[in-house]
Amino acid sequence: MFELGLTGSIGMGKSTTAALFAELGCEVWDADAAVHRLYSIGGAAVAPMQAQFPQVVEDNTVSRAQLRVLIANDPSALKSIEQIVHPLLGQDRSDFVENAKSYILVYDIPLLFETGGDARMDAVACVWTAPEIQEQRVMERGTMSAEQFEVIRAKQLPADEKRNRADYVIVTDTIEHARMQVQNVLKSIRQRMSNA
Repeated sequence: MFELGLTGSIGMGKSTTAALFAELGCEVWDADAAVHRLYSIGGAAVAPMQAQFPQVVEDNTVSRAQLRVLIANDPSALKSIEQIVHPLLGQDRSDFVENAKSYILVYDIPLLFETGGDARMDAVACVWTAPEIQEQRVMERGTMSAEQFEVIRAKQLPADEKRNRADYVIVTDTIEHARMQVQNVLKSIRQRMSNA
């Protein structure tokens, strides 16, 4: 089994690239989707969050909007939230591995380098596009202001640093170009596995 970390800054095309890996037969674990499962009705994070931060639970789900308010008012709360969520995320990821059928697993993790998660991977692929395309994509979503985008971008490692630390770089200027690069990454991984 080969574990590939997939990362990249906001608006770089990571979700689209993850879908290309899935299309080509890889199983993908999506960190954001896992958090969403944990925060949804019946999710494993709801009860412990309710116990520690009752104000963030609405209708039996953890409200991301309320979490943002909490963290804005009390930045130290983030550490406690992480202590609840990270072990649950780890369990979700372990369940994914246990049930996986493909021999190349892709982990879609936005903050892979920031959290040191790259150390657990066999290799890391970073998606990348020009900063102006990145900003245009994020603004086109219509879900945040330019100021919110800058705040998020400032919290992430600079895109060029992620690119320099990665084993593979996938430039997401066009879907065709991205698909071709994903195929090349998989070819390279299969060669590495057959030589191991």
